[in-house]
Amino acid sequence: MSDTCTIPVSEPFTLHVSVIEPRLKHPTIFRYFDELAPGASFRIRNDHDPKPLYYQLIAERGNIFSWNYLQQGPAEWIVEIRKLDTDAGETVGAIAARDLRKAEVFRKYGIDFCCGGKKSLKQTCAEKGIDPATIEAELTAVERSGAPVENFDRWDPAFLSDYIYNKHHGYYYDEAPVISDLLDKVADHHGATHPELFQVREVFTVLLRELSGHFAKEEKVLFPFIKALVQAKQSGDLTALRSTFALKEPVQMMEADHEAAGELLEKLRVLTNNYHLPEGACNSYSLLYGKMENLESDLHQHIHLENNILFPKALELERGLRG
Repeated sequence: MSDTCTIPVSEPFTLHVSVIEPRLKHPTIFRYFDELAPGASFRIRNDHDPKPLYYQLIAERGNIFSWNYLQQGPAEWIVEIRKLDTDAGETVGAIAARDLRKAEVFRKYGIDFCCGGKKSLKQTCAEKGIDPATIEAELTAVERSGAPVENFDRWDPAFLSDYIYNKHHGYYYDEAPVISDLLDKVADHHGATHPELFQVREVFTVLLRELSGHFAKEEKVLFPFIKALVQAKQSGDLTALRSTFALKEPVQMMEADHEAAGELLEKLRVLTNNYHLPEGACNSYSLLYGKMENLESDLHQHIHLENNILFPKALELERGLRG
């Protein structure tokens, strides 16, 4: 009987960040990332949470990577960073962009189609341990349902910007103060027996602050510039573009904001046990959780429309105009 030989599986390279000279840390990490082949990964090991690097990668490289904590303190943090394989099939964002009804399938299985929309369906299913055939069957069933579908991808960026402002920003401005007041009421009445409500209020307050600043940047800077691009294409007058900023950087900043908002929404979902009402919850408690979950759903659609439709269309338009 022959001996069985086990071939070791090599792990990704690990970069020990804490021993690198401070001014060289981020350039070194970016160099390793840029040299990755699509689908490949490396790990970073650090003596504190490297989350700021995550946002810098989003801002400077875009949402083209996955970020997976392998260890989170207390003395050491290990993160595996993988460059997404854009040739691995259609992305979940593109699928939802063609038919937003399919987003309900993604929600059912906890698939992020807005901030994580640049991942392929194949990769997303692999990460979550879901059989792709199951998802594909349900997506096909949605196609065959015959229900009407709005094709946002056909809208020009200026019209889509107005739609996002009127529908999603408007919804937020109407609902956010109502939810905030309701949360104060419920926390004051039920916080003694459900102390997690105080954490919910704290996280929700941060979310409102972040979103208010984010929406202001979109309304005062980004949306007007996108409309100017559309106007320039229609008129053929490119004079105004010569003295303006490039769109790439503000778009990356908006995507980083979206990532941060997504994390806060996930914290709220954890704190509220997926908005599952505790036993004996009053009507106000029920109304609060219902409104918070509706706001989450609206924000997911809002972010999806921007990350996966508006921003790519606007960037493509700008590239065509600037040559």
